[in-house]
Amino acid sequence: MEFSTREITDVYAEISPHIVNTPIIHSATFSDICHCRTLFKLENLQMTGSFKERGALNRLNQLTDDERQRGVIAASAGNHAQAVAYHAYRLGISAKIVMPKQSPLVKVRSTEHWGAEVILEGDTFSEAFNHSQALIEEENRVYLHPFDDIHVIKGQATLGLEILEHPMAQDLDAIVVPIGGGGLVAGIATYVKQINPSIKVIGVEEASYSAMRQSKDAGQVVSLGSKPMIADGIAVGQVAQRNLQSVEAYVDDIVSVSSDEIANAILLMMEVEKVVIEGAAAATLAALLNHRIPQIQSQQSNGSNGKSVLCVISGGNIDVNLLSRIINRGLAFDGRVVRLDTTISDHPGGLEKLLRIFRSSGANVLEVHHHRFGSEAPIGQIGVSVTVETKDRGHIHELKQMLLEEGFQTLGGTNLSPVS
Repeated sequence: MEFSTREITDVYAEISPHIVNTPIIHSATFSDICHCRTLFKLENLQMTGSFKERGALNRLNQLTDDERQRGVIAASAGNHAQAVAYHAYRLGISAKIVMPKQSPLVKVRSTEHWGAEVILEGDTFSEAFNHSQALIEEENRVYLHPFDDIHVIKGQATLGLEILEHPMAQDLDAIVVPIGGGGLVAGIATYVKQINPSIKVIGVEEASYSAMRQSKDAGQVVSLGSKPMIADGIAVGQVAQRNLQSVEAYVDDIVSVSSDEIANAILLMMEVEKVVIEGAAAATLAALLNHRIPQIQSQQSNGSNGKSVLCVISGGNIDVNLLSRIINRGLAFDGRVVRLDTTISDHPGGLEKLLRIFRSSGANVLEVHHHRFGSEAPIGQIGVSVTVETKDRGHIHELKQMLLEEGFQTLGGTNLSPVS
């Protein structure tokens, strides 16, 4: 145990005037879908759009006068960068942030807005981190780590304090937290388990990048290679040793969700609650939507006999340039947009016959593409791809049967493909 609840109370007293005590909301719709009383802690409503402000501010508050004069430096893919930049600006401290070259432009601009100097270096967070370490030697700045720092972790733990003090969370059975480097889940779990050990703390990772799960299984920190993913906020290839120890001591379970499930959760959160969230934040909702935590989800709708569960919505800094693609991916996962590849007669009326089926099925045609060159269709026919809007997976099955009954064959053995 690295800190006491009293320490977190003291930290909160210092930082609370300068952060948002973000709301907790109850969702009747998601409670019905997820079969548990579903609450959301909306950290996307912080000034810079994520929980990272808590830890960044607490770490900045620990600087000596000499360290403040020297300035700070951090490596971040976005949220930590914005948090450090904003609070350093507010405190009059010079800040330099190293970000990967492919960082979303919106995050770069937001960081620069608060006066921080942004350096784009490397293709991955690890490369950006290594460059930041070299700059420490050159410029004698103080490094602010995004998750491997006890003061940062204590700052994140204040989120647990706010949760447990909220009137809507007095009967909580579980808190679901996204996991990247582990600072957030370590802070929340260490605090919550000291106050109420009966509350389960469940961590969620993206399945393709489960550094904490693999480290826990191995009994030591393991390193993963870099790869692109929707939940870029938790795309950490190596967790901190101190956070791994806290997870082993206080976190009840770690589950994983796919990128398609995360995309679908982003989409549904916008549709149902009118809230825009980033991939890392959506991981917690995705875990509930796909029943990854059966011990807290009943088999009945309306949350009947289900537990009271709070999902930490860690941030809302999603790249708007990717949002439409993520929405399309979420629609495809939900069975609401599909693409059909088939062949039609290369004569007048061939396409009309095909489209008539879509019309009678109630499917809305979004796009039609002819493939005259490079098509596998036999002579006298032409390949066609039709993207349509459907109601759900059941509607897709009905449409598929109607097409087969009308004699439309498929190419390559598959006729329905998700839109990517």
